Amino acid sequence: MDPARAAGMHCLFSLPQPIPKKNDVLKPFWYQIYFWDINPADNLGRDGHPKLGEFIPNLGLPRRMWAGGKISFLNDIILGVSAKKISTIEKVDKKMGKSGPLAFVTEKIEIRQKDTLCVREYKNLVYREEYEKGKESTTSITSNKIADQEERIRFTTTDLYRYSGLTFNGHRIHYDRDYSKNVEGYAGLVVHGPLLAQYLIHFAMKSIGQISEFEFRGVSPLFDYEDAIICKKNTDTGIELWIKNSDNKLCMTAFAK
Repeated sequence: MDPARAAGMHCLFSLPQPIPKKNDVLKPFWYQIYFWDINPADNLGRDGHPKLGEFIPNLGLPRRMWAGGKISFLNDIILGVSAKKISTIEKVDKKMGKSGPLAFVTEKIEIRQKDTLCVREYKNLVYREEYEKGKESTTSITSNKIADQEERIRFTTTDLYRYSGLTFNGHRIHYDRDYSKNVEGYAGLVVHGPLLAQYLIHFAMKSIGQISEFEFRGVSPLFDYEDAIICKKNTDTGIELWIKNSDNKLCMTAFAK
């Protein structure tokens, strides 16, 4: 677990000193920047991700998004110490949505360090058919919920590029505007789902310190030209969290404890 990568993440979020170093504890969810899935160019799909049909099954639906997940932080991950990630396809479901056929893939992830289970995650991916102009529903969910605390941020294209680099994520919807709009049908560059989730985790930790459980669900894409309003509300059992844009379009919901 190279401390230099954690230092890069630290700078991406403009966190205060000190910079992470060997033997420090890795912050929750930062393991996303490790365990890269590196493939040669000829083994990539048109979207910049590894081709479907190997680990992730090819379900005949080319467009993919990270839909959400549930994570248990069980033990600390220590920087400078080797770790192992074990991924398993847990479940595949096909459904018919308002915009056409969908497929949901659940990936179970376990991260171990020195034979200790540190993280268990269930990652939910959604796959959709080709984009056809005018076919898809553009209806979004509006949130007027009152938060205990809010924080407004705006992601730059540099932020998206740096996070893509740290996670070795080649998905073109995050940096190729023409591809994102013309091939996948989005209104702009898409802010990474796990990047939004990471902000929610950091936001929750300001209230409750270390967290043990985090669950999140993507509702609508947030685009690079939109403000992100990060919201939280304290409950008896934990922290309710969500992200909306300036028009109250709900983008992500989450819960932490």
